Amino acid sequence: MGPLHGVKVVELAALGPAPMGTMLLADLGADVVRIERKLSSARSGLDLFNPKIDVLRRSRTVVTLDLKRPEAVETALGFAARADVLIEGFRPGVMERLGLGPEDCLARNCRLVYARMTGWGQSGPWAHVAGHDINYLSLTGALHAIGEKGCKPTVPLNVVADGGGGAMLLAFGVLAALTEARTSGRGQVVDVAMTDGTALLMSMMHTLKAMGQWSWERGDNLLDGGAHFYGTYRCSDGKYVAVGAIEPQFYAHFLERAGIDDPDFGDQWRRERWPFLKQKLEAVFAARTRDEWCKLFDGTDACVTPVLDMDEAPGHLHNRSRNTFIRLGDVTQAAPAPRFTRTPAARPRPPSDHGDTRKVLTQWGLSDTEIDRLKSDGSL
Repeated sequence: MGPLHGVKVVELAALGPAPMGTMLLADLGADVVRIERKLSSARSGLDLFNPKIDVLRRSRTVVTLDLKRPEAVETALGFAARADVLIEGFRPGVMERLGLGPEDCLARNCRLVYARMTGWGQSGPWAHVAGHDINYLSLTGALHAIGEKGCKPTVPLNVVADGGGGAMLLAFGVLAALTEARTSGRGQVVDVAMTDGTALLMSMMHTLKAMGQWSWERGDNLLDGGAHFYGTYRCSDGKYVAVGAIEPQFYAHFLERAGIDDPDFGDQWRRERWPFLKQKLEAVFAARTRDEWCKLFDGTDACVTPVLDMDEAPGHLHNRSRNTFIRLGDVTQAAPAPRFTRTPAARPRPPSDHGDTRKVLTQWGLSDTEIDRLKSDGSL
């Protein structure tokens, strides 16, 4: 059932990394009810994803409430009263205006972990300003550091601020607060900001900078593609391989497997020669196809791997052997992680189709009479 079996989570549906952070908890066995706001048909067109195939909504039960109605707000407070965790991802002040802020919920449940997911955090001059992953990356120095030499910054999808600095920091903060609550018997508010999380993810870069080993120029450093032994190379078929032969023994093995005996490659760490050696390696890799290179390097310590697209990745031998990807319905997606020996996670459930409202409300303590009243007054 997963290591979080028995943990009850209320998710106030929002966009951004909050759904992913909640998915991580649900994957590991938490009982998550997702409260989605009842929207008018005029606003329903704002939805970006088809909810029936939205991976980030998997393994939840869903209840739709019109949170403009006092009865619906009271129902949501009832969920909070029975939960271990509440997660919301709105701008500061939105939940308070709904009557579902931390004071309202903690008054009903003093042990509640109330997690707030935003880009800029709950405080600071930009706390109420709109933003997205790219904005949080830009303000923390991360975006400036990503890209090829002499080119503009490269947008690394939304996996850095939204995923790592947001969703995973949210799950980490929730679990830390849950652990503390078991000792103290008291909940608290967890203020998760993507800017804070992204800054944390740059810790190694700050170390290199303090050591005088980081240049402000993109594509000129050890881990940004500046080094010839850490980057991507185009092959004869137009596909790419990734090379990460940093340690001297791996670098030596890489040169041996690639059939390179050119003395120019002897001094691995002469930074001024990296651009020249990158050009030489570009010519080497252009002589064979990606799969030919991968066959040569497969299973070795040369640290060379194929750059796979999203369709290819699930079929790779290693990913297949670990069941890294699963298929739910028509959607291929990542399996729950990490792995646990004694309490393995169950197979995720597909996203809910909203057909479980009465069942969910009953499980969370509402009577049939209360449910019928909510339906009759339009709260459901």
